[in-house]
Amino acid sequence: MLELINRFFGPRESSKESAKARLKFLLIHDQVDMTPVQLEAMKTEILEVIARYVDVDKNQAEVRLEREQGTVALISNFPVRRVTARAV
Repeated sequence: MLELINRFFGPRESSKESAKARLKFLLIHDQVDMTPVQLEAMKTEILEVIARYVDVDKNQAEVRLEREQGTVALISNFPVRRVTARAV
């Protein structure tokens, strides 16, 4: 319930920060020549593989590209609810 209240009334990102984040997103995607559609397709495929082993909160799953020290990194966050299969 608190999460819902924070979502509606919590701190808002300023338009300056929002514009900065969008520009950073576009520059990184331009550098690696990957469209947002391709990134979303990759996220879907990764989720399918992970779902074979663990129950993942798909609504909270995140995949993004970040630029650090002259390289681009794929950053992902898949909140795991529980393990569904054990490694053999």
